[in-house]
Amino acid sequence: MPPTSLGTVPGATTPADGAAPAAKSPAAARDPFFDNAKFLAIVLVVVGHSWEALRDDNRVLAAGYLLLYAFHMPAFTLISGYFSRSFRHEPRQLKRLVGSVLVPYAVFEIALNVFRAWAEGEELKISLLHPWYLTWFLMALFIWRLTAPLWQQVRHPFLLSTAIAALASIDPWIGPDLGLQRVLQFLPFFVLGLKMRPEHFTRLRERRVRIAAVPVLAGGALVAYWAVLRMNPDWFYRRDAAQDLNAPWWAGVSMTVGMLVCSLVLSFAFLALVPGRRTWFTALGAGTLYAYLLHGFLAKGAHFWGWYDNAFSGTVLGAVTISTLAAVLAVVLTTAPIRRVFRCVMEPKLDWLFHDTARPSGAPNTPSGGGSSTSTGRRDGEQSAI
Repeated sequence: MPPTSLGTVPGATTPADGAAPAAKSPAAARDPFFDNAKFLAIVLVVVGHSWEALRDDNRVLAAGYLLLYAFHMPAFTLISGYFSRSFRHEPRQLKRLVGSVLVPYAVFEIALNVFRAWAEGEELKISLLHPWYLTWFLMALFIWRLTAPLWQQVRHPFLLSTAIAALASIDPWIGPDLGLQRVLQFLPFFVLGLKMRPEHFTRLRERRVRIAAVPVLAGGALVAYWAVLRMNPDWFYRRDAAQDLNAPWWAGVSMTVGMLVCSLVLSFAFLALVPGRRTWFTALGAGTLYAYLLHGFLAKGAHFWGWYDNAFSGTVLGAVTISTLAAVLAVVLTTAPIRRVFRCVMEPKLDWLFHDTARPSGAPNTPSGGGSSTSTGRRDGEQSAI
C-alpha cells in the first residue's frame, strides 16, 4: 500500500516547495483511518460492557470479553499517544486540554456518582480524586498528555515506561487516587503511540499484515477461551497490584510484560483490519467521546435495575439481541444530534476563564495532537484519540 493511502495526517506533510498549504475543510483534514479505528473501538467498548452480566454463565462470551479487554483500551491509549506528539504546553493546547478532558471528567464524575446514588438509593459520595467507572480514562489522558514533552526527551522511553508499569503492578500502596494504577500500567501504550509515525500505520495496513491479522485475532480468541477458566479477568483492568489479586509480587512483573506484548499484538492486528478509506461510519468517529461517557448510564443502569435478570438474557438469542442493541446504542451516541446536545459539557467554551490564546495573524497551525484529547470535529481540523 503506498504511503499516500494513509490519508491526510495533520502536521505530517509539508509543501514541497515551501509554498503555503491550500486551505482544507476540517473533514478533509481528518484522516479517515483514525476515525474508523475510534468508531470500531468504541463499539467494542460498549458491546463489551453489555457482556459483563452475561459472561459468568457463557464461556464463549467470557472469552470474547477477555479478548476485547486485551486490546480495545490499549488501542485507544496508543492512538492517544500518537495524537499527543505535538503537545508542547502551549497556551492554546492547555486551554483545549482543560476544556475537552478536565471539564468532561469533572462533569461526568459527578453525574455518574449522582446517578449511582439515585439508582441504588444510597448516600451520595463524590470525590474528584477517585475516578469511578469510565472517567478514569479522562484523568489518565490528562496526566499522560501533560507528561508528553517529557517522554519525548528521555532515552528509551518505552522501556522506561514499561519498567514504571511493572513497578506499579507490585505496589499495593498505590490507592485509587487519580486512578494512578491504571495511569501507570497503561502508560507504555501511550508512550509507544507517542513515538509512532504515520509510516508505521501505513505498514500496518499492508496486504500481508492485514492477512496475518485474521489468524492473530482468531488465535487470541482461542487463547481467551482457554484462559477463561484459568485466569482472573481483573488483570486486564490494570487497576490493582498483584497482591490485591491474591498473586505474588513477581506475578505483577511477569503479567505486566506478558499482557503488554499480547495487547500490542492484538491492537496492531485490530488496527491492521481497520479500513483506511471513508466509510458510512467514518464521520461517527468524531463522536467517540460522547458514546464513551454517555453509554455508562445505561450500562450501569442495566445492572442497577436488573435488566439482565430474566431467562431470555441467558439464551443465545438473548445474547445476540443484547449485543446488537449495545452496538446500535454506540452508533446512536456518536451521531451529530447527540453531539450538538452535549457539546456544552464535552467541548465547553472557556474564553471567560483563560487569557486570549488566539494565534497571531499569519501564524502557522499547530500540528495534530497538540490540541484537545477528544475526537470531535475541530474547526481547525485537529483530530485525536477519543
